[in-house]
Amino acid sequence: MPNRQRGEIVAELGDATFHLCLPLGALAELESAFGADGLAGLARRFEGGAVSAKDLLIIIGCGLRGAGHKIADAEVARMSAPGGAAGYVRIVADLLAATFGAMAPGKDESRPPPVPQDA
Repeated sequence: MPNRQRGEIVAELGDATFHLCLPLGALAELESAFGADGLAGLARRFEGGAVSAKDLLIIIGCGLRGAGHKIADAEVARMSAPGGAAGYVRIVADLLAATFGAMAPGKDESRPPPVPQDA
């Protein structure tokens, strides 16, 4: 069972179910891979939701390694996900949301929440 408080998720890849997590070392690996300036820069990198297949590969690989799996990106590239490309996107979105919480891609914290309307 994944511990969402620690940023863990579970994903089906290939013939197996894996835990994925982005602890500090994995986040540092992502910062380096994407040339991001810190964690906020990394979160901004994915805010728009536009990611490439290479981005998905790198993030999933870092998440697997962050959870203790000894898997190289070349092996991740050969893994399948339920739902094809959309399945990879869901895995990455879930992993980033578990990791960044309120800073998750697609969340705009600069906008105030909507004001409730009387019925």
